[in-house]
Parts: sequence; structure tokens; C-alpha cells
Amino acid sequence: MSIEIANESGVDIGTDAVLAVARHALDEMGVNQLAELSVLLVDIDYMAELNHRWMGGDGPTDVLAFPMDEGSVDHGPGESAVAGTEPALLGDIVLCPEVAAKQAATAGHSAADELHLLTVHGVLHLLGYDHAEPDEEREMFALQARLLAGWRSTRST
Repeated sequence: MSIEIANESGVDIGTDAVLAVARHALDEMGVNQLAELSVLLVDIDYMAELNHRWMGGDGPTDVLAFPMDEGSVDHGPGESAVAGTEPALLGDIVLCPEVAAKQAATAGHSAADELHLLTVHGVLHLLGYDHAEPDEEREMFALQARLLAGWRSTRST
């Protein structure tokens, strides 16, 4: 699985852990090992611009997910890869560490923990999960919590 990360935020963060939690979430969700993912960390101004341009929002947000064409995504074992096929391009996750740090302070955990949560959240969006409706929110957030707990348990062993 190829995961590219670029930190253009100006904030020093543990990119290895962000990569590891993304890989864990993709593995647990059964995503094809040929899949490709891009993670970009940006500053508040650029995140506000992206949020306005693509989501119609005002101000910066914590995470944005830009899935590639769903027809090109291999969602898991039910769609096994054939040797020699092209890698599936999942899409891009954009994170804003400064927004994550503010949310972390409010939630009472570290900025790193918030970035890990947002990374999993973005991965789930790329895989088609949403939280617009209450039942979707329950499903997505329960899955997000399970994936994070599983990743954290592998780090402590």
C-alpha cells in the first residue's frame, strides 16, 4: 500500500504515526494492498480556502477528504486484485494541525491523538462513509472508534 504524506502546515508533527494509523485503518477495512493514498497537512489559511472552494464553508475545517472516482476504488476482499492491475487511487486527505490542536484542547486529549482520529475519519470518508444522517453518524463514528482503539492497542504492545 502506498501512502504519501506532505507536511506543508509549518507545524512539526509525527508524520510516521499519521502514516501508521492510516495504514492500519486501510488494512482493517480490507482495502486492496495496491491502493494509493495521499495525506496533506496544511496551514489554517489554505484549509479555509479549500473549505470555501470545495465545501462552501466559512473558515478552516479540521479534515477534508477528496475521493477519486468510486469506480476505480477497490473496497476490499470482495473485489480481489488481479496481478498486474493498476493500483487503486483512493484519493486525498487534507488535515489542518492547527485546527486539530484547538479541537484537542477542547476535547481534553493531545493534538497528536486528534490528528490520528481525523486521519481515520478521512480514510472512512474516502471509503464512502458519511455522517450526514444520525444512523450514518452512529455507524461511522463507532467504526472510527473501533479502528482507533485497535491501532492504539497495537502501539502499546
